[in-house]
Amino acid sequence: MRLEVPPVSPRAVLSRALAVPLVLGLVFFLPVLVAVQPGPGVRDEAYWLQLVLTCYAGARLAAMTLTARRRLIQGSFWLFVYVALGVAPLAQAVLGQTPTPVVGTRGDVVLAVSLGLCGCVAFDVGVLLARHRPVLRRRTNRRTASVSRRRLYLLVAVAYVASALFVVKLGGPAVFFSSRQEISEGIQSSGVSGGGESQVGSAFLRGFGTVPALLAFLFLTRWLVTSRHARRRPLVIAMWTGLLGINILVNNPVSNPRYWFLTVMFSILFTAFPRSPVMYRAALAMGVVAALLLFPFMDRFRYDDEGHRPMESSSVLDPLVRKDYDQVGMLANTITFVDSGAGHSYGRQITASAFFFVPRSVWHGKPLDSGVRVGQWMGMSNTNLSSPLWAELWLDFGPVGMTGGFLGLGYLCARGDRRYTERTLDDPRPGNVLAIVTPLIAGYAFILLRGPLLQASGRVGIALLCLALVTTFRSEGRKLLR
Repeated sequence: MRLEVPPVSPRAVLSRALAVPLVLGLVFFLPVLVAVQPGPGVRDEAYWLQLVLTCYAGARLAAMTLTARRRLIQGSFWLFVYVALGVAPLAQAVLGQTPTPVVGTRGDVVLAVSLGLCGCVAFDVGVLLARHRPVLRRRTNRRTASVSRRRLYLLVAVAYVASALFVVKLGGPAVFFSSRQEISEGIQSSGVSGGGESQVGSAFLRGFGTVPALLAFLFLTRWLVTSRHARRRPLVIAMWTGLLGINILVNNPVSNPRYWFLTVMFSILFTAFPRSPVMYRAALAMGVVAALLLFPFMDRFRYDDEGHRPMESSSVLDPLVRKDYDQVGMLANTITFVDSGAGHSYGRQITASAFFFVPRSVWHGKPLDSGVRVGQWMGMSNTNLSSPLWAELWLDFGPVGMTGGFLGLGYLCARGDRRYTERTLDDPRPGNVLAIVTPLIAGYAFILLRGPLLQASGRVGIALLCLALVTTFRSEGRKLLR
């Protein structure tokens, strides 16, 4: 009798080969390696809660990496939590150092770590609710968002003009390969920053100089990847090549914040390889390595040679005790700020983020972004501080609002990932808008989760304008990408 062995797909073999080392590495080996390092930190309640949060996030990140279907947005969420709210704060607890001073009591730190864990659990509950939502009757003639070919050409033209204006305003291409300090000084000298506390002009200049170029490049990349017809058209290849050069100029890691460059790389990678589980898993796994080993040293491009200070390390954990990873400390400071008498804002901070484009000269009393507001209260000279989404929701709505916010966020992320999988696997159209939007959201999630939301809103608004420009719901094939 001949025994037939069912075929095993390469994807299943890859998952089985990765499962044990990945789970052991993320959930046990890396947290234990950090925890056993010598340091004067106190092993109190906050320390043990931090260890639990790190292991929990590691387990969820491993699950996202090994899942049969790609979950881009959820994967980005857990990558951020594992690094910024897990491993890095655990290293800070071991060393007894924080990148930003914590002005409150130790109890506020315990509450901050507890809120971080509570938000993660609420996020997972939201994911479960999305998974078990009731099946509604599908519409027979549902309209899908597609890219209009003529409007895409218009977006490409807008990208060329906006980026060219950005380059001219800053004094030429050379400044984009110097430092971010010179970029900021160039914006100030251009006279568009708005002066005073208003940064609307600066945000618009940066946004229109970088976002249209990235989105147009992503749309053309998907068109070329999914359509043989597009690869035979010299005009499409020429536009793509020109936008590649523009993005190297205006979206490079020298002239941009590291979180924005991370957005650029994630969105391009997931757009260029829309069906590759290998690239998806490699992006999440290598994202941990890059965030812990490379990300702190990319601060080299923040200042010019005179302002740069080399990193001096006495411990392997020292790179994690930097302002890039001040999320838990700033959440604790936000809790202290609210308890000091400021109280909750009841939506004013998020309202200011939604109406970011309104200048302060028009909106008198417009709230500062949350990081600046808490930093000024702390008496910090440098108020360019993070305000993670946990802190934003706590500042506006308190514990109930924060928990409900992450519950809804988990639900929306799960729905978005499911819709993305359906539309990319079952709908390989070159003009599939969702196939571009989801990778972009997954990349930009790092910025939104880090905060402050007011600083992050400018590029979101410009991206929405670009998407509205190219999107159509008509099914006329001759006007769409093919």
